[in-house]
Amino acid sequence: MKTFSMISLGCPRNLVDSECIISEFKSKGYRYKEDIIGADIAVINTCAFIEDAKKESIDTILKLVDAKTSGDVKKIIVVGCLPERYKDELKKELPEIDEFRGILDFKKAPTKRTLITPKHYAYIKISEGCRNRCTYCIIPSIKGPYRSRPIVSVVEEARSLIRKNIKEIILVGQDTSLYGIDLYRKKRLRELLKKVDKISRANWIRLLYLNPANLDRDVIDLIGGSKNICKYIDLPIEHISDRILKGMGRSGRKKDIVSMIEYIRKTIPGVSLRSSVIVGFPGEREKDFNEMASFLRDIKFERLGVFRYSREEETPAYKFKNQVSEAEKEDRFNKLMKLQQDISREINESFKGKKLRVLIDEEEGDYYIGRTEYDAPE
Repeated sequence: MKTFSMISLGCPRNLVDSECIISEFKSKGYRYKEDIIGADIAVINTCAFIEDAKKESIDTILKLVDAKTSGDVKKIIVVGCLPERYKDELKKELPEIDEFRGILDFKKAPTKRTLITPKHYAYIKISEGCRNRCTYCIIPSIKGPYRSRPIVSVVEEARSLIRKNIKEIILVGQDTSLYGIDLYRKKRLRELLKKVDKISRANWIRLLYLNPANLDRDVIDLIGGSKNICKYIDLPIEHISDRILKGMGRSGRKKDIVSMIEYIRKTIPGVSLRSSVIVGFPGEREKDFNEMASFLRDIKFERLGVFRYSREEETPAYKFKNQVSEAEKEDRFNKLMKLQQDISREINESFKGKKLRVLIDEEEGDYYIGRTEYDAPE
């Protein structure tokens, strides 16, 4: 029996695709092995969202090429966002690659998957693509328009995972707050969550990536009243300066973001808010950056991801004037990370002496490593 191995890079949405690809190969008679050494086929599912992701993908591909040259693998297949975006260039520059495929057809994404997450949690991709058209983002060009899976399909998969004793189900999409807008002509995230919550028993349900401009308050109300939906809201704001938000093409402004955060914290006591921001967007002045730093200092997100603006060709922002230097981006990145480290330390101190329900991720010697509902995997 021929063997294959999978390397999955990028976000959880990519990981779901990788699980589907593994099932595809197994259905054709291949045997899956975790270690690429000695595999007949090495498959790499790539990411091309920002410059760092592209670099990681290329570096990993080159390592596989070396493995093929030394005889450790026989064939390499590169799939996902990178060949979807740069297929012709990759074919020219990497003749050692045996096959290039783009992104997985979302309509063909099966509920049959070979899970490669730890045995106690799994992702369900409820939507693909995006309709927000932020000026810095290449995802709509790679992934296409927003597409939702039918409610019945998602609930069926959730039920299947619960039967397998999965303890945490994580619903993912580029913007889950828009779920259903294409299929049902209206947002139906609340209805979906309610149905999954109903069958979840004592399992955790986690929701990832909610655009604050598209999030309905009745979804927050449902989370606040549920025992099983994690009190964890991933709310990427990207910036807080109205001037920069407008340049980014983001819907909503500072007052809307503040209002949403206030409503979440009022409705879900003890909620863990995670967000992400971008430093160095074209035209970001010191004044804009300081406004964001001051906002973060006041709001105190429990978790924060900071990204340096990545200038991506084929996006409107690529041609914007007043590009910020890499040195300035790095300086602003470091300042926000230091700020957040102090905030995180303060928040973590507040948990001392409290008893919390924990999901164990791994064991190391005499210690267990686990998460509360306030932390997503990884």
